Amino acid sequence: MLEARSRAWAEIDEQAIVHNLAEVQKLVGKTKIMGIVKANAYGHGDVACARVLADAGVDFFGVSSVDEALNLRDHGITQDILILGYTPPEHFHYLYEKNLVQSLCSYAYAQKLNDFAGAHHQVIRAHCKVDTGMNRTGVIYQPQEKHMDEILAEYRLPHVHTEGIFSHFPVSDDLQEDSRTFTERQIRLFQEVLNGLQEQGIDPGIRHIQNSYGILNYGDLGMDYCRPGLLWMGVTSDDTIPIRSDPDFIPVLSLYANVSVVKTIQPGMTVSYGRHFTAERPTKVATLSIGYADGLPRLVSNQGWEVLIHGHRCPQIGNICMDQLMVDATEVPDVQEGDTACLVGTQNGQRVTIDEISRKAHTINNETLSALAARVPRMKKRGK
Repeated sequence: MLEARSRAWAEIDEQAIVHNLAEVQKLVGKTKIMGIVKANAYGHGDVACARVLADAGVDFFGVSSVDEALNLRDHGITQDILILGYTPPEHFHYLYEKNLVQSLCSYAYAQKLNDFAGAHHQVIRAHCKVDTGMNRTGVIYQPQEKHMDEILAEYRLPHVHTEGIFSHFPVSDDLQEDSRTFTERQIRLFQEVLNGLQEQGIDPGIRHIQNSYGILNYGDLGMDYCRPGLLWMGVTSDDTIPIRSDPDFIPVLSLYANVSVVKTIQPGMTVSYGRHFTAERPTKVATLSIGYADGLPRLVSNQGWEVLIHGHRCPQIGNICMDQLMVDATEVPDVQEGDTACLVGTQNGQRVTIDEISRKAHTINNETLSALAARVPRMKKRGK
């Protein structure tokens, strides 16, 4: 892949990453930050961003899979890495060979890890996952069913070193009473587990429970780590969701594409597959060299989504194609082939956001960002 600002590319503002980390730190006090860089750092570039985070003092990373962890290790990331998801048994050996920390998806899974490590005369590092209400992975510990015995058993496995414990919030982004009550109950349940371990003479180790909205809405819970993903990237899942705090985040990612063709079509002429846009006036159509294979959701086609060209907002028209899309550039006086269109970011004092794309696609920024394709090069932001 050519590392060039041609066709389509993203720019990553490394100074904004450092700024956003400081904003997160203000919200959580002395709690340390575990940098979540799964899914290629939500499309931002996991290795490059992890290096910036590490230089800024982050000493723990979270990823989804052993593949992602190995990619960081292969590129020189030496800090601790927690695998938040499932590692299949055929890959267990990487856990001790590469000094990785595995989350315990269940007690049965922990036993399988223990048997493997024992057979190979190794000890595997792990964090106990407590299911306080997400009902995804982890040992269930909820009012209806509490498996404290399994949590204690995970800490007592001879070949698995359970050196931390965590849980996860499903509705920390919702400030309605029912969701607040649910999240606050999760915090109490997690603390109950911690107390239960300590009563048995067991040090729970590293404690962490807060995801991004847990940080924004619940502040300093006195844990050892928090787990921001989008926050260090300078965005939330949806900028219309109310939050209890007022951080000064700077979006890290900008997205650009070149104008490849400009043509004027007449009333009655149509644009793109399906002919879903029909010109009602002489219309200057600019074709941009980016499409759904680059990660733009085709769902935003003909939904009024706008990009910037020379700082002018240009509505997208016609169905988005695999490698190209078209916009109405009638109001842009001097648009021509080779111009830069800004799809996310700031141009000539005007701004377009990732939230605008996500809303038109009826999704959240987590999905929109992580869908950005590998063929879009991630470049350092150019100086002003």
